[in-house]
Amino acid sequence: MMATTHVFTGLAVVAPVAYHVPEFGTALALGAILGGLAPDLDLVFAHRRTFHFPVAGIAVAVPTVAVAAVAPASATLAVAAFAVTAWLHALSDSIGGGPEMDPWNERTDRAVYDHVRGRWLRPRRWIRYDGAPEDAVLGVALAVPTLLVFEGWLVTAAAGGLAVSLLYALCRRRLVAWTPDWLE
Repeated sequence: MMATTHVFTGLAVVAPVAYHVPEFGTALALGAILGGLAPDLDLVFAHRRTFHFPVAGIAVAVPTVAVAAVAPASATLAVAAFAVTAWLHALSDSIGGGPEMDPWNERTDRAVYDHVRGRWLRPRRWIRYDGAPEDAVLGVALAVPTLLVFEGWLVTAAAGGLAVSLLYALCRRRLVAWTPDWLE
């Protein structure tokens, strides 16, 4: 899935909380945004293995949510939003294609690494590849709660993220031809 879809997933999850306690909206949003992006920092290492924890991530997410529920503060809610969104990012990578540059060719049976079992989860390909039409539709749908609940800079950023997502989806398959060989 696109990075923006991962971010919109996290924002959609925290939107109901932000609606009920708007004073924590910014902290929740920042945690969700960073959590949606953080797992992909492993692009420079072993992508979808180094910072992706699709199974073990719940062991971090649940306690952080519990702490935030017992002691709600900007910091605890931001950490909980980060942990939940990072876990959802890793988990949702298994419903897409593989991590290769051209996943529509279905050359790999590796979607994301499960550190608990010590093996790769297979790609389900419900979203065939990042930037696929179904990824764009999902991203738009997940952005709606952000546009309805949040305000100010976050709505502007979400609108910009939607524009980038749609543009990326329009030219995603062509990008492989433009990618230098050293990057693959």
